[in-house]
Amino acid sequence: MRVVIPCETDELLNAPRSGHFGHAPWLIIAELDEQGNVTSVEAVKNAEHGEGGCGNVIAYVVSLGADAIIAAGMGMPPLTRFTQAGMAVYFDRSVLTAGEVLALFQDGKLVRMSPEDACQH
Repeated sequence: MRVVIPCETDELLNAPRSGHFGHAPWLIIAELDEQGNVTSVEAVKNAEHGEGGCGNVIAYVVSLGADAIIAAGMGMPPLTRFTQAGMAVYFDRSVLTAGEVLALFQDGKLVRMSPEDACQH
């Protein structure tokens, strides 16, 4: 399973989480085996938000072959597009690093983002 975590730096599991996936400069990608153990972690530069807005970022994340994204926030259109692309969208606003949120995910302590959880902007 490939899990994407939008972050502010490329410091892998020590990277500070980004408050909003569309403007995160970096994406931390963790590969998990069937038992949920981390097998690899990499940092990739995020797509530019630019003229295409979050659409550029959504298309880029989907192109990475991600199975899930864990975000601190995103609007309803991205939530819908990720879900339609077959990706699970989880959220957490409480932890500060990619490693901390990944540990919550591994422990089954994160819930899927619902329309009520999406940012209203």
